[in-house]
Amino acid sequence: MKIHKNIASLKDEKKIASWVYNITRNTIIDSYRKSHLKGTELPIDDLLPEKIDEVSTDFSKCLIPFINQLKESDRDVLLKTTFGEMSQKEYARLNNLSYSAVKSRVQRAREKLRAAFEGCCDIESDVYGNIISHVCKKKNC
Repeated sequence: MKIHKNIASLKDEKKIASWVYNITRNTIIDSYRKSHLKGTELPIDDLLPEKIDEVSTDFSKCLIPFINQLKESDRDVLLKTTFGEMSQKEYARLNNLSYSAVKSRVQRAREKLRAAFEGCCDIESDVYGNIISHVCKKKNC
């Protein structure tokens, strides 16, 4: 349904595979967040599969090192809330933080991750901010 409803947001028909993949990936992540599975963490490698298409493969190889370069607090909040199943409210409760503090931390960590990634790669996003394609500027990405 999401693909059908949002087909008008597809800018380049050549990139439909990565566009559909992003919608699917985000739906799966939302499902994990809503399930509130306690005590289990979904490893980032499971969220970034080895081979969907060339874009996804390159992207997963490039994103993981940037996540690992973040400060421990930024990496922790991103892996547990953005890429994991923990809600921001739950993260706040478990770490004795206010909900607004966690929302700010997540936003800052995402901005740091995006800035680091954009320093290495040119990215194209859809209207929702999802990365639909990228070109690495350096060979070491």
